Amino acid sequence: MSDFKAIYTRVQYLRILRLGLQLFMVTSISTSILGCSEPKLTNSTFKGQTMGTFYDIKVAHFPLTKSEQSSIHTEIERRLEQINDQMSTYRSNSELSRFNLSQAVNDFPVSEGTANVVAESIRIHKITSGAFDITLGPLVNLWGFGPDKLPQEKPTTEMIKAAQSRVAIEHLSNTENTLSKNIDALYIDLSGIAKGYGADVISEYLESLGIENYIVGLGGDLRAKGINASNISWQIAIEKASTTEHSVQHVVAVGNNAIVTSGSYRNYYDLNDERFSHTIDPITGQPTQHNLVSVTVIHPSAMTADGFATAFMAMGKEKGIKLASQKQLAVYMIYKSGDHFKEVYTEAFSPFFQK
Repeated sequence: MSDFKAIYTRVQYLRILRLGLQLFMVTSISTSILGCSEPKLTNSTFKGQTMGTFYDIKVAHFPLTKSEQSSIHTEIERRLEQINDQMSTYRSNSELSRFNLSQAVNDFPVSEGTANVVAESIRIHKITSGAFDITLGPLVNLWGFGPDKLPQEKPTTEMIKAAQSRVAIEHLSNTENTLSKNIDALYIDLSGIAKGYGADVISEYLESLGIENYIVGLGGDLRAKGINASNISWQIAIEKASTTEHSVQHVVAVGNNAIVTSGSYRNYYDLNDERFSHTIDPITGQPTQHNLVSVTVIHPSAMTADGFATAFMAMGKEKGIKLASQKQLAVYMIYKSGDHFKEVYTEAFSPFFQK
């Protein structure tokens, strides 16, 4: 019990000595009910930081005590920390960093989670004809979007070619719990898909507890199920493409799905009067220069949505929307036309717009 409860009980006891046994029996029962029971709250929120961003998780219509909330929050933190230990390129001792630092190797042991993310990355790479490439790390680092510092000068053509020579996903393979590479310099960066995987991991953990109404948000990667505290499906806002304000372009109801947005309009830097986007084109080895500024993908898996959103940002509007339509993916894009922003989306995305 808390100090307050202990003081309250002692006061009741002193009153009992004065007022007799019958009152003792009544007040003792009351103290037990009012002082020691722990009320349950129907809706819960869990917040924190991970993977260089913030997470915000809401659970509805599932009564939890404060101690139960604390236990769940601890487990959420543990699972997200585990993913960092597996896949972060910012941690020198993570599974991924140790694999990256190794020479050509067969059957390097990794967790099932890391192997699964690599397998899905290879699949998306094939579907997008190389637009999504997790071996892009040398180029990502060269342009200052990895653990290295921002460059003081624009990388030269020779530097870009040298980094491109190490971008070679065909030299990477995996099993359920191993990774292999047949060249020494191969370097993997899972930043374009790992947050989506994290949202899936936490969603599946909540469901293992019997929670059926939740929304898990890791940065721009969200996965939802069921209804919110107001008894309606979770409403997600797609932001307008703006660097100066946060305003809503559309509201969508995603149902039991994930929704991931990748955009170039905020994640960039300026160097010597040039602007460089964080999205690197694997073909040119340089930040993308097309007019596509934002891609939103809805899919049952946040990991898959994350990978495709990254790929379509690299592909650009025309190629991206064509492939998304062919694969019947729910994709929404914002692109710049002159001084205005316009939108385009696949038929599969239409049902999600909130009327």
